[in-house]
Amino acid sequence: MQPLALLFSGQGAQRVGMGSDLASASPAARKILELGADILPQDFSTVLQSGPEETLTRTSYCQPALYLHGLALLAALREKNPNFSFSATAGLSLGEFTAHAAAGTFSPLDGLRLVARRGTLMEEACTQTQGAMLALLGTDESVASRIAKESGWEVANLNGGGQVVLSGPAAKLADAQAAAKAAGVKRSIPLKVAGAYHSSLMNSARQGLADSIANTPFAPPSVPVSSNVLGKPAQGVDAIRLSLLEQVTGTVRWEACLKQLAESGIRHFLELGPGGVLAGLSKKILPDLPCTSAGTLAELEKAIHELPR
Repeated sequence: MQPLALLFSGQGAQRVGMGSDLASASPAARKILELGADILPQDFSTVLQSGPEETLTRTSYCQPALYLHGLALLAALREKNPNFSFSATAGLSLGEFTAHAAAGTFSPLDGLRLVARRGTLMEEACTQTQGAMLALLGTDESVASRIAKESGWEVANLNGGGQVVLSGPAAKLADAQAAAKAAGVKRSIPLKVAGAYHSSLMNSARQGLADSIANTPFAPPSVPVSSNVLGKPAQGVDAIRLSLLEQVTGTVRWEACLKQLAESGIRHFLELGPGGVLAGLSKKILPDLPCTSAGTLAELEKAIHELPR
């Protein structure tokens, strides 16, 4: 079998109703989706299944929702194909926690506790700091870094394919847009997000998450897991803990993660999550490597037949 890496979705990919088809058809997936009744908001399951979308979009809801959905897809995949294996894994932002759960760094339940705590803390930080994010299209890290410095913002995501995302104070959004225009950036698009993720405006969330990460049992992962902030796997449990903590305020180097996976010998990607966002980025960064995307039961069944053997 050709070496395959799993990719897990980040915040923004969530869809109302995601996972309902999995829960109906797969006992293994249903078991995952029912985790954490004592951890999550009382109306979590109702919001996940029926909305409203505004509530599911809240950081404290969508982060655990995407985490559980990704692991439910993997559980259903293993149920349908007991011989399935993967050689590495990565996840965008929140998805890095899903990737670690998939690799056995921590249990699904312990990971859910971390993700729920992370989501709540980040939501609180958004309320306290009034931040914003701006996607720059058709640029690179050096230009984006200069724009960020000039406007009092920070580089949040290096997504690849000429896409860089900046984070900063909402009051300085116009400054960032003006700096981007002056630098010749093709397009700059304000994102519909609650705050300035992956920037120093999330410092309070990072500080709050530190104890939770320190007190959660970690084990060496069964396969390499890409670190967003390093652009490659962190080496050792202590480095993994630090990497997951730094990720809250640090730059997500997604393009570097995918390129390192390709350099390590990965020849196929499988995105487990809704919307196909990561598959789209993969095709821009590594057009010669296939990336299959599965966010529903039907897509998963189709993907099983398309996976390399």
